[in-house]
Amino acid sequence: MKIIIHGGFFSESSTSQETKVAKQIALLRIVKDSYEYLKTHSAVETVVYAVSLLEDDALFNAGIGSQIQSDGKIRMSASLMDGVTQKFSGVINIEEVKNPIQVALELMKVDDRVLGGSGATNFARQHGFEKFSTEIPQRRAEYEAKLAATGTGTVGCVALDSSGNLAAATSTGGKGFEIPGRISDSATVAGNYVNEFCGVSLTGVGEDIVSGAVAAKIVTRVTDGFSLDKAFEKTFAELKPYDGFAGAIAIDKDGNMFHQDSHPSMVFASYDGEKEEVFG
Repeated sequence: MKIIIHGGFFSESSTSQETKVAKQIALLRIVKDSYEYLKTHSAVETVVYAVSLLEDDALFNAGIGSQIQSDGKIRMSASLMDGVTQKFSGVINIEEVKNPIQVALELMKVDDRVLGGSGATNFARQHGFEKFSTEIPQRRAEYEAKLAATGTGTVGCVALDSSGNLAAATSTGGKGFEIPGRISDSATVAGNYVNEFCGVSLTGVGEDIVSGAVAAKIVTRVTDGFSLDKAFEKTFAELKPYDGFAGAIAIDKDGNMFHQDSHPSMVFASYDGEKEEVFG
């Protein structure tokens, strides 16, 4: 069993040492808590659990603490993919929901598995997700002062369960001050993708990640025989000509974990029951 999570790029929140340490502590707590959960749950259940914990922590730009768009509203996106069934579900620009990733999980049960805007929000209400404001004072202050973040805040998780199954989940609160209707990578296969061979979750600038089809490329290359590190090397090399801004975490079917970013520093943590790693 293996699990790896990310909390976006450090620069999206604060450069203070206090915030840096707080993020490290939070990531380590969440990855260990999620590993314990993984012991008795599937990879799909675990990535939803881990991302929900990240969405509930205002240190990260997803769920509570999401960025405010140019019209003063918060819209969030999240996606989930099961490496066994190859089903992908997601919500795009959903509003006033505490845990967008849990709505993505609910969408796994229906045929129309990716919903956007009011359709996503209405689906959430119809399935018992109560209205919940994810705005925190810090985000409102940033908005009022036009102190937007750099657009690199997202959270994600990839897990390998005891049955050898992989799953990936990603959630974002947006880049801040974007045009309403803007779609990020987080609810696309460019930002969140998994099959029986490999799972990947991305953070960074959504437009760069979509242009590079990053997650899908990495997973496809591992499927075609690339080692995980070589799949990352080739894919990130393809981002360089246009200075693509991305960070990725991954686990392959053999339990190998890998991470890479094009612009330091992505924050992440991993755990396998013995060895822990946290960076950011």
